[in-house]
Amino acid sequence: MTAFILQNEMPIRLGFFLGVFSLMALWEMFAPKRVLQAPKARRWADNLGITGAGALAIRYFFSAGATGFAMLVQKNGWGLLALVELPYWINVLACFLVLDFAIYMQHLIFHHVPLLWRLHMVHHADLDIDVTTGARFHPVEILLSMIIKMGVIFLIGAPVLAVLVFEVVLNASAMFNHSNVRLPLGIDRILRLFLVTPDMHRVHHSVIIKEFNSNFGFCLSWWDRLMGTYRPQPLKGHQDMRIGLAKFREEDKLHFLSLLLMPFGRTTQKNS
Repeated sequence: MTAFILQNEMPIRLGFFLGVFSLMALWEMFAPKRVLQAPKARRWADNLGITGAGALAIRYFFSAGATGFAMLVQKNGWGLLALVELPYWINVLACFLVLDFAIYMQHLIFHHVPLLWRLHMVHHADLDIDVTTGARFHPVEILLSMIIKMGVIFLIGAPVLAVLVFEVVLNASAMFNHSNVRLPLGIDRILRLFLVTPDMHRVHHSVIIKEFNSNFGFCLSWWDRLMGTYRPQPLKGHQDMRIGLAKFREEDKLHFLSLLLMPFGRTTQKNS
């Protein structure tokens, strides 16, 4: 199983990425939640450019990726799970939950540590929110996120399968909950008991600071509820809420190169 995963990780991850991306893009086309404000073609080019830069950075610095590192951890018997004997499926489930909580905590920390916020504001500076926003993260943030994941994998001794499943689900859920799609309220109400829905996560991209500092989860919605960071709806409603950052509103200054240089500029103030 481990050898199969390592040999086929790239096509598995790419296949899920393209499949979920295409599905959400079509859903946005036929059932959008909001009317987008910024030119879509320009935004998509810039957002996917940032996504590509992050992918290249990971391949250059961490060619084996998180699953390759998990293989090394498993081979050497590192981590807490190596000290106990549990059924394999419990190990996989436990590792998935721990990794998802770690991403929640990482997200929260990136909002509150000024140096890390400089990187994360590239994600929040998008004037609209759609499926491409879910993969728009500065390459340096992507690298730091990989280091954090590797640290968690090392500490718990995560199985390779758990890491692959988590990576696939994390990418898919990020595209899903950033999508500009319309979900019936009844379905949204049920889904968000377990998963972060588009309406739930959209609140997090508001310019209003109380909303901006809420709903940090990417996959499971439980962490926000347990940690007291859950906010059900935006104050002004989903149609009238303002997306993005108060200090970055000029479209001509939010192109690909500007986004790469944004963390190193002078203006890093959060929303007002």
